[in-house]
Amino acid sequence: MPAVTYALALIIFGSGIAAGGVGALLGIGGGVFFVPLLHVALGFPLRTAAAISLTTVIATSSSVSAGRSGEQLINLRLGMVLEVATVAGSLLGGLTAHLFSETTLQRLFAIVTLLAAASVMGRVNRRNVLLHPAAHPGALGGRFHEAESGGVVTYQVKRLPLGLLTSFVAGNVSSLLGIGGGVIKVPALNAWCGIPMRAAAATSAFMIGVTATGGAIIYYGRGDLPALAAAPAVLGVQLGSWAGIRLAHRVPAKWLKILLVVVLLAVAALMFLRSA
Repeated sequence: MPAVTYALALIIFGSGIAAGGVGALLGIGGGVFFVPLLHVALGFPLRTAAAISLTTVIATSSSVSAGRSGEQLINLRLGMVLEVATVAGSLLGGLTAHLFSETTLQRLFAIVTLLAAASVMGRVNRRNVLLHPAAHPGALGGRFHEAESGGVVTYQVKRLPLGLLTSFVAGNVSSLLGIGGGVIKVPALNAWCGIPMRAAAATSAFMIGVTATGGAIIYYGRGDLPALAAAPAVLGVQLGSWAGIRLAHRVPAKWLKILLVVVLLAVAALMFLRSA
């Protein structure tokens, strides 16, 4: 592992700002960008990169949850239901991370991001809203005011068992790879469970902090979390997250999906090349 100098800490801090901004904008946390940066570009071991990344995911989640409180974008009821399965998967992933080789984890990272990109790409031009804003959203659905359309968006939750299974997988992959699970949750909530992109991103951002905490504690207990590298990463992500929250209101939902697909494809290609 490289020594954490002032120059390296500054690089990590600046990268954290960028990762936090995009992570908050899309609701996936900064881990999907931060892990490749720390591992491929800066030479940190993959498990150490995952541990640092999980701490930044907690920071992103805290910023987004605080920044979007009162906007009704975060579906608290759905988030708490799905979080039960996510935390179980997160604890399992943290306990089994040391059983896999680094190459296996790299390829798993790439495969997960490719599947998520394909899921989002298929729904770029589709919206998950009920025809009448006054329609009942059901027990776990919701409604929120959307600045883009100027009206109230109402949605219902579909395929809850599939959402629970996906949440368990997201929690497991989160701890294994340090990506927070949002990269799986946002596409699944949007494509399979009928949640609009903005609500899916906000709800995912709320959940990923709890998800990441379980894995981060296990990594810390095993000595894989260097505090000198994690501190500038968390500070940078915190600043970037606030910028991403403000930008999210100005970007159309369609372009949020396209940006997410582009990012996921780039990260998958990078990790495949690294594992070759």
